[in-house]
Amino acid sequence: MPKIATIGFFDGVHRGHRFLFAQLQEHAKLHHLLPVIYTFEQHPKQVLTGEPPLLLTSAEERKQLLEQYAEVRMLNFADVQHLTAEQFMRYLHEQQDVNILLLGYDHRFGSDGLKGFSEFEHIARNIGLHVLRAYECLVDGLPVSSSRIRKLLAAGQVHDANRLLGCEYTLSGVVTHGNGIGNQIGFPTANIQLSGSKQLPMQGVYAAQAHMDGVEYKAIVNIGTNPTVGNSHVTIEAHLIDYQGDLYDKQLSVSFHRFLRPEQKFSSLSCLQEQIKNDIQQL
Repeated sequence: MPKIATIGFFDGVHRGHRFLFAQLQEHAKLHHLLPVIYTFEQHPKQVLTGEPPLLLTSAEERKQLLEQYAEVRMLNFADVQHLTAEQFMRYLHEQQDVNILLLGYDHRFGSDGLKGFSEFEHIARNIGLHVLRAYECLVDGLPVSSSRIRKLLAAGQVHDANRLLGCEYTLSGVVTHGNGIGNQIGFPTANIQLSGSKQLPMQGVYAAQAHMDGVEYKAIVNIGTNPTVGNSHVTIEAHLIDYQGDLYDKQLSVSFHRFLRPEQKFSSLSCLQEQIKNDIQQL
């Protein structure tokens, strides 16, 4: 079936991406075409430099989110990185049956480094492909981008990051054994081992919502080294309000509401215990 397509990595599947996908769906309906999203298994930077960037979504999370908007085709960036813009457009048109290519407002592709939208239009016209430029999505007068969201998270501004995402930023992983201090002071915590390299919010304590086995719990989440007990590495620990039971080896997700306070070192475990009580009262 003839297609209309857009292409990108779409990390976070944020409001800017969703604005693009809404335009994709509108054009698909208007032109009676199948909407398709082409994306990559690995971030282009990882292929080009060998250094995986910190991401907002894992490959599986990203694919599940994208499938809400259109059919998804995953490409291996290493297989196409050498293609010029014309070669890639010919591949889409001649081998993938793409009739219309909708480009993000400032999106560029191709090993020849074309920069102007008019250049893409000229090439597309010569091979029988129609290229459209999507409208830009602005929030607070600025473009929505994955890099902008990463910077907000790194500064602890999860509320503002969530506004750009259009949902609450979430970390997921398996609960592993920690140092057991939480149990000692009456506030057991789940030590979340992330699968993959994701952007962490700034170290500190956050109000959050925990999700496990289809059930939600209010939670406080600490990201940091727990200086009161002297950890040597950064951990993600969540205390689930009113949860009773064993969390070890369970899959747990935490969605961040807002920043509560910086991580700090307390003079004793009893002082830490009192502070956690105060944190819970802010939920």
